[in-house]
Amino acid sequence: MSELTVFYNATLFDGIKQGFTANSWFSVQDGKIVAVGTGEPAESAHMVNCEGLYIMPGMINAHTHLVSDPDDPTILIRKNSIVTLTKKAIDNARELLESGIVLIRDLGCPMDIDLELRTMLNNGSLLGPDALVSGTPIVMSGGHGYLLGLESDGEDEVRKHTRQLLKKGVDVVKFMASGGVVTGGETPHDVQLSEAELRAGIMEAKHKGKKTAAHAQGRQSIINAIHAGIDTIEHGVYMDDEVIELFLKHEVTLVPTLVAPYYIVEAGKENKVPQYMVDKSQGMMDDHLKSFAKAVKAGVTIALGTDAGTPFNHYRNTAFELVLMTQAGMSNQQALFSATSVAAKTLGVEGKYGVIAPGAFADVIGLSANPLEDISACLSVERVYKRGVSVK
Repeated sequence: MSELTVFYNATLFDGIKQGFTANSWFSVQDGKIVAVGTGEPAESAHMVNCEGLYIMPGMINAHTHLVSDPDDPTILIRKNSIVTLTKKAIDNARELLESGIVLIRDLGCPMDIDLELRTMLNNGSLLGPDALVSGTPIVMSGGHGYLLGLESDGEDEVRKHTRQLLKKGVDVVKFMASGGVVTGGETPHDVQLSEAELRAGIMEAKHKGKKTAAHAQGRQSIINAIHAGIDTIEHGVYMDDEVIELFLKHEVTLVPTLVAPYYIVEAGKENKVPQYMVDKSQGMMDDHLKSFAKAVKAGVTIALGTDAGTPFNHYRNTAFELVLMTQAGMSNQQALFSATSVAAKTLGVEGKYGVIAPGAFADVIGLSANPLEDISACLSVERVYKRGVSVK
């Protein structure tokens, strides 16, 4: 058992209560939070002065693509070697952690690279956030992301491929329910895996107690995925009142990834992003922001995720999603919850991540400015502690 370390003189957001509390402290032993309080803590052999920084739980990114390269817009639509993709993933993991991301859910990776990396990230032999991974997505033949997916047609193939993923030990199963931006020859409105196909795979995951996620941008594909029993909708671009009611009725979480089309449009024109990607992103941005605002107002549960790795969507800029969320109607406090305790509950790891409370991992970050006053403060992380050990 390691010696107790006390972090004091912190202005603390614990991921549970609203707001920050000045003159706070928390103690850490064996990588976990032992106690939290205010005022003067008892002396310990190891004392860390937080110097009044705004301390909060490390952030969670619920939608990443660890093996990608944001500066290479076509990397995931052409063949790459395991060595090349693994090197990129190692660099990206470090970038994520140094920017304050302590847990990721990786939602689409070829050749089982993410399964191997997860082991090394989670046991500390590789520097980066902890990881939950989906392995290879389930996609219809020629569907969205088919170059890195398990092409599956019909309920039996979806069921079999889902079982194969579960056999390999994935944490979550990802289904491509609609078309999207990065794959050519389709639109976000295209219905791809059917409701029956989705249900077949989702039921297999549920039998093993595993979470499920669906790439679903068009209205009908979102409806299909929710009716099939999905846990999270990724992107959710085209949502009307009926769709939002389904989110609420079935307690489905939205992971909006507002930054993904934003960066393609902002950077794409001058940086050799294929024109079809730019056109599709431009066509969806206004609808995406409007439907997101409606979801916020209605009380849909929303977790932070960025689709990091898509063109010019850098891992270090995860917190810019919070900026776009607040511009579209979410409060700064709601945004902080979406990046911490709400994301942790969505991923099934509540109590371990996303909070500063006894029993949680001591994965915390320090900011120099108050994100409740300016959410962009989350883009400038001063300190990062993983399991109570400084990594930045």
